[in-house]
Amino acid sequence: MGTWWVTSALDSGGGPAFLIAWIIWVIGAIVLHELGHGWAALSCGDDTPRLSGHMTWNPLVHMGWMSLIVFALLGIAWGAMPVNPARFRGRYDDVVVSLAGPMMNVALALACIIGCALWIPLATGAWFGSAVPSTLGYNLEMFLRVGAMLNVTLALFNLLPVPPLDGSRVLMAFFPGVARALMGTELGRLAMVIVFVLVFTGGSGVVFSLAARASNRAIESALRLTMPGSTSSPAASPSVP
Repeated sequence: MGTWWVTSALDSGGGPAFLIAWIIWVIGAIVLHELGHGWAALSCGDDTPRLSGHMTWNPLVHMGWMSLIVFALLGIAWGAMPVNPARFRGRYDDVVVSLAGPMMNVALALACIIGCALWIPLATGAWFGSAVPSTLGYNLEMFLRVGAMLNVTLALFNLLPVPPLDGSRVLMAFFPGVARALMGTELGRLAMVIVFVLVFTGGSGVVFSLAARASNRAIESALRLTMPGSTSSPAASPSVP
């Protein structure tokens, strides 16, 4: 039997700082992802998100008990935002609404990358010669690094063209023939289910690895602008528990 993800997180190089950051960012990033869909839907003429009570910061509304239970057991979760494409005004509003969630995660990742590039030189005293306490410096840097990695992960994962992920809505909008071929037959639907299972299990590790590499490189590139000559930072790069 595998080790509980919380134990793995605590045993990782990040320790409690990594675990706390993971919990806050998984829940927060999912809530903001779904609110991104909701805000976009409202701007496109669909008031279903508001009528259904989903324009809220309450994680339970967006994630539901099942998602929160799975999160407690496995460290992963999901959310949902009800929309009604029939109420959209524009031809490609479905694409706009579908992309709004991943783009919210991209914005959050960029905010974390910029924040990290500003915080590290400030925390280490590279700018003003006076460093903050090492524990505070490490914990906030870890929080920002985990936020960057998780939000890049969510953006990449949700853009995959596999139902029910957001990328599948984009595929259906621009390539309806392909979408009908995949979802219009029993064989096509079975193939999509198999692909989704493979992506969600083995493929998720690949997405996490790509996201971690991309976010770390972005942070190091930003650091070269705010902290010339820097080659490392106090907090280790986060890893998936």
